[in-house]
Amino acid sequence: MVTHLWAIGLVLISSFIAAMGPIFLKKGTNKEFSLHPKKMLRNKNLIIGGTFYLIASLFFIPALRGGELSVLFPFAATIYVWVALFSVKFLKEKMNLIKWVSIFFIIAGIVLVGLGM
Repeated sequence: MVTHLWAIGLVLISSFIAAMGPIFLKKGTNKEFSLHPKKMLRNKNLIIGGTFYLIASLFFIPALRGGELSVLFPFAATIYVWVALFSVKFLKEKMNLIKWVSIFFIIAGIVLVGLGM
């Protein structure tokens, strides 16, 4: 089966959107966080984070029709890159050299998989 570029594009869009999910989930675990189900359902950031995951799935699922899972799924790993960048931007987290090198290896692996299409 041939993997189409539109499918790769949908997976990349999906991973970008999905990367906002953990950012909001993290923000939802502030000092008022509670494991009580009613309180969790009222936690705006948890709801937004889950919604980002849902929206991302709406892009990812149709992408699966457009190619081989063994090619498409590694592109979903770009979520790790986006989460790292969004964590720095929105959560004021710090990136050290080891984290940047790890991001480089993730991108290199994705490129190698993409070249092997």
